[in-house]
Amino acid sequence: MVDTQKEHECLKKSSTEGQFSFSRNPDEKETTPGISVVILAYRSGEGIYPFVESIVRSLEENEPDWEIILVGNYFSGDGDPTPSIVSKIAQSHPRIRSVTRIKEGMMGWDMKSGLEAATGRTLAVIDGDGQMPFEDVIHVYRKLKNEGLDMAKTFRTQRGDGLYRKTISVAYNIIFNILFPGLNCRDINSKPKIMTREVYNRMDLHSNGWFIDAEIMIQAGKRNLKIGEIPTVFHQINYRPSFVQLGSVWEFFMNLLWYRLFNRPII
Repeated sequence: MVDTQKEHECLKKSSTEGQFSFSRNPDEKETTPGISVVILAYRSGEGIYPFVESIVRSLEENEPDWEIILVGNYFSGDGDPTPSIVSKIAQSHPRIRSVTRIKEGMMGWDMKSGLEAATGRTLAVIDGDGQMPFEDVIHVYRKLKNEGLDMAKTFRTQRGDGLYRKTISVAYNIIFNILFPGLNCRDINSKPKIMTREVYNRMDLHSNGWFIDAEIMIQAGKRNLKIGEIPTVFHQINYRPSFVQLGSVWEFFMNLLWYRLFNRPII
């Protein structure tokens, strides 16, 4: 976390990049944040600028005691500009920190590295590609706080990513609820997911891959946590192809079977 400055300076960018700004000049606090928002920014590039700015403004209006962890982990030599971008954003704001490490896994590894860096009493995780609306962080957070839940999340009622992804998701959730009955979760992989610090400390997450969302929900079910869900809309992205390819789908289903048999993920 950067040192507190009396005059907070916005991060200036070229005219082709736009301008990254904040609505006010927050002071760095010594107290534990009420909420830590972990944003998974892998290969988000310049698109992470408006997403972070929107979340910052939403947090300032609704939960002024916050921090953001930007996870920009990368594969060596892949030319991804995201690590440099999230580091610049973190340098511009005392309540934003970046995690930029050479990757040793996929989404699960990134998520765990972000959660480990978070210090808040409540922990939120959301993808930074814009498919999940930034407003959902506050909506899910209110659900958790107002109803005294252990965990809260979204479920996708509308999807802009096509019939293929929707079909896979429906099949995956049906199989999940067959293999792990009792949780009755409508959308295992949907984010943001928000949990209390106590819940996170009780979890023992191992997945370094795409299975991390399911592992969280399996462990939540085994611990009989109070879980709430709210509906959301899943947007389409056009600036990059989906990371969920055939290999990822195979990984999802094999991990479900492996976890059911051996109580741990393959990846």
